[in-house]
Order: sequence, then C-alpha cells, then structure tokens
Amino acid sequence: MKIPRFVPVLALLAAFAGSSQAQPAAKPASTAKKSSTKDVKSGERSRTAGNHSAQTDVQLEKAIRERFADSKIDEDKFEVHVQGGRATLTGNTNVLQHKGVATRLVRAQGATEVINNIEPSEEARQKAAANLTKGRRHAQVKRGD
Repeated sequence: MKIPRFVPVLALLAAFAGSSQAQPAAKPASTAKKSSTKDVKSGERSRTAGNHSAQTDVQLEKAIRERFADSKIDEDKFEVHVQGGRATLTGNTNVLQHKGVATRLVRAQGATEVINNIEPSEEARQKAAANLTKGRRHAQVKRGD
C-alpha cells in the first residue's frame, strides 16, 4: 500500500507543534507597586492614557509646551491648559493646517482628550478655499528610462 505524499508532511508539522508546546511557561511579570492617584510633590491628580505612564496635569502641560516649542507651530503661541488629562488649546493661526497639527502633537504627548479652540484667521480660510477650488495638485514623477 502506497502512503500519500502529504502524510509525512503532516507528521513533521505535528512534531513541531508538539515541541513548541513543551517549552516551559514564561516567568510571570514582577508585581509592581501600584501608584496612587495623588502626586506627593504637586498635589495634582495623575492619569493614565493607554500604555503611557501616569503623568500629572502639570507634567503633561509642560511636555506639550516643549513639543510645541520644537515644532514649526511655535510661532503661533497657542495657549495650553490641562485638567484631568484633558488638554484645551486656544489661540489664533494664519495657517489652517496648524490647528490639526496641534491636536496631533497634544495626543502624542498623552492627553486623554483634546479640546481644540484654535481659530484660523480669515486669510487662512480664504487661502484654503482657494486651494480647494484649484483642485488637487499632483506631483509629476519622472520615471527612469
């Protein structure tokens, strides 16, 4: 009687599957001391966002201001206020895209919610509207011959 070709392959796969389950279980993670919701130094309530470590509102606000200072939107001098992990942005801008950039930067720093009250100037609105009426711009890509 002839054995079909796939039977030895199945036997090999079963052997590998069995050997992968025979490995010892991973050691459990060390039990870390849970941090309290009060920060001893500042008295501010801390919060967690996803996998980010707990930050106080003061620390989060400072991190956001530093991130703005490192970016091109620093020239707009937006105001930042953080309370309970919720960041509120206020100010004016002459570049419409800076409003969205500010929101993304704040979220990246760990804010649980962003309230963006940044007002684009009328000039920025008109420029964006003019760009929309022109239509999408497509870059010309020169291909190799």
